[in-house]
Amino acid sequence: MSKKRGLSLEEKREKMLQIFYESQDFFLLKELEKMGPKKGVISQSVKDVVQSLVDDDLVSKDKIGTSVYFWSLPSCAGNQLRNVHQKLDSELQNSGTRHAQLVEQCEALKKGREESDEREAALADLKAIQLKHNELKNELEKYRDNDPAAFEAMREAIEVAHTAANRWTDNIFTLKQWCSNNFPQAKEQLQSMYQEIGITDEFDYLEMTPLPSKVVAD
Repeated sequence: MSKKRGLSLEEKREKMLQIFYESQDFFLLKELEKMGPKKGVISQSVKDVVQSLVDDDLVSKDKIGTSVYFWSLPSCAGNQLRNVHQKLDSELQNSGTRHAQLVEQCEALKKGREESDEREAALADLKAIQLKHNELKNELEKYRDNDPAAFEAMREAIEVAHTAANRWTDNIFTLKQWCSNNFPQAKEQLQSMYQEIGITDEFDYLEMTPLPSKVVAD
């Protein structure tokens, strides 16, 4: 029996918008967290999904007294789309104007570039300089592994990946605890499912060996 695929972030956003559009009402976050599962969005992810809609101006948010309310009407989404359309249309017009300016500049630059011995010599010199530049660039690439900036970027990337992996591990432990609390009678079935997807007793947070703070020269 195939496992049911979880909703993507965009699908979750659509499901939460349906709640607002169908009711056209105001909601507290805790109310949305109760309604989310009815649309297939688990309560733990409702807050992040709703915040992403707020960030994109698809859902409005305001504090009234000590409570924070969320709402969205179909007309609000329509206004947002119209604003986006107007912005893109303006950018398109600006791009057209810029294109015409560049074409005009290109035509102006062509003047005085007729074929001549001096021009051919200058182009030959330019080509030689470009070749030398590429040779130096390739030579420099050989020493890239000892570049402090490159090493620092790699170290930061490793730390970000490590943090993300442990964040997902924490989410998995939270989900396991939720399943145990809500389905205690299915303990054996849950344990079997965990084993099938690779969540064994050895599953735990990742430990990362500290990296040196800078490149050590040979």
